[in-house]
Amino acid sequence: MKQFLTLLLFFHYTALFAQNEGANFHAYQNIHEIRLTFHQNAYWDSLIDGYAGDFYIKADIEIDGVSLADCGVKIKGNSSYNNPSVKKSFKLDFNEFVNAQNYDGLKKLNLNNSFKDPTLLREKLMFDFLNANGCYAPRAHFANVYINDQLWGLYTTVEEIDKTFLSNAFQDDKGNLFKGDPSGDLKWLGAQQSLYEPKYELKLNESLNDWTDLITFINTLNNTPTNLHEALNPIFDSENFIKTWAAHNLFANLDSYIGSGHNYYLYHDSLTSQFKFISWDVNEAFGNFNMGMSVPQLEQMTMNYFSPPSGNRPLIEKLLADSTYYAMYENVICTYLDYNFSPAGMYHRIDSLANLIRSSVYADPNKFFTNQQFEDNLSNTINVPGTPGGENIAGLKSFINNRRNAVATQIADYCLLGMDELKSSPTFSVYPNPSSNEVTIETPGNSNHSFVICDLQGKVLKTLHTSSNILKVNVSDLANGVYFVQETNSSDKGKMLIIAH
Repeated sequence: MKQFLTLLLFFHYTALFAQNEGANFHAYQNIHEIRLTFHQNAYWDSLIDGYAGDFYIKADIEIDGVSLADCGVKIKGNSSYNNPSVKKSFKLDFNEFVNAQNYDGLKKLNLNNSFKDPTLLREKLMFDFLNANGCYAPRAHFANVYINDQLWGLYTTVEEIDKTFLSNAFQDDKGNLFKGDPSGDLKWLGAQQSLYEPKYELKLNESLNDWTDLITFINTLNNTPTNLHEALNPIFDSENFIKTWAAHNLFANLDSYIGSGHNYYLYHDSLTSQFKFISWDVNEAFGNFNMGMSVPQLEQMTMNYFSPPSGNRPLIEKLLADSTYYAMYENVICTYLDYNFSPAGMYHRIDSLANLIRSSVYADPNKFFTNQQFEDNLSNTINVPGTPGGENIAGLKSFINNRRNAVATQIADYCLLGMDELKSSPTFSVYPNPSSNEVTIETPGNSNHSFVICDLQGKVLKTLHTSSNILKVNVSDLANGVYFVQETNSSDKGKMLIIAH
């Protein structure tokens, strides 16, 4: 029941998040059209100079037919920049030159080029997963981008971690915001602020430049001798971090705190006095940043992984060593394996997003991979000679299946809820999940089946029958919340269904 209540909180968080700035932009059902118009001569040279000097140049921006004059545009990225293609990543600032100008309440927007992803789905899939499970992360979508009326390609749009994001997520934007770059390993270096300034970036309250809160957090994390959870919980949202940590591990997103030691934010919420861990830059999910491992090694990676040597990632190591925190981590892993991180939970989502972007992928004049590589990598690992970081790129569906089975084996003695499904073929699947209007119940073969949909108290809300292996069910009449789908006269423990209209 504790897991069910936690999922209800996830759902409540997602519902709240959908009502604020950027909600219309990110809930858009189609691919956005974003047009950048530069009036300067040799504008590309100016963009390159802006990248080197970290400054914006002016451009008019049109988003889905809505025009914004004199916006700021600059090229962004590190590894995503260092390729010969003109398909660079961009940061848009709508109010850089026009005070208070915004689009759907958003002041900034990132356009990411998916330079290592044949599917262009990795970043979107993982950010959606994090948000659906109540983790702190930006929202993502897709846009066909034009520059001076020339199609430049399909991009992933990612919202900025700024005051707008903080107000949406925490109803607070007055605290310190630190970025864990270039090397935010959270090791204790001493009490002097100057020791931490080369490793982190302060993004808000720069004029005050007071890092006392970050140093206190790092000191508590590293130097609490016993009962770490009692000392850490008042100053760190550890429960939310554990959900985030588990997701990064399952997705083998190693260009993150658990691997490379950066690509995250820490926000000190002034209302709760807790630091909040915010994910960032997950384009290397599904093992694309491999830390020297092969695809099979990434799929088999231990759920307790952190970048060696010992002492390298104290936020992971200290929580692994605390029995209270580790039990929470195991509980989250079990929940993810049972419901979200599974073929039933993700294959349909992959197919749906692939169908959405397919024509844009094919039309992209500056894409980094072929159309066939896009199609093949949705399901299977492919070999692409010359790919930065490794020539074998894990297939989305094969990775999910293999990674889930590997972690399920590691934790089989702990997980009780739904582990029969992990040890043998499930008797049925339910998708999409979460759902809004219609779900599909699919069984392995054609025969008579009966199902019920129950609420958390066990009250039967729908009774269903089918003589085929596919059953379409209208759930538009069910309120937002968590339900169970169970097959009658079956030993299967049922599937959790989340309704989100």
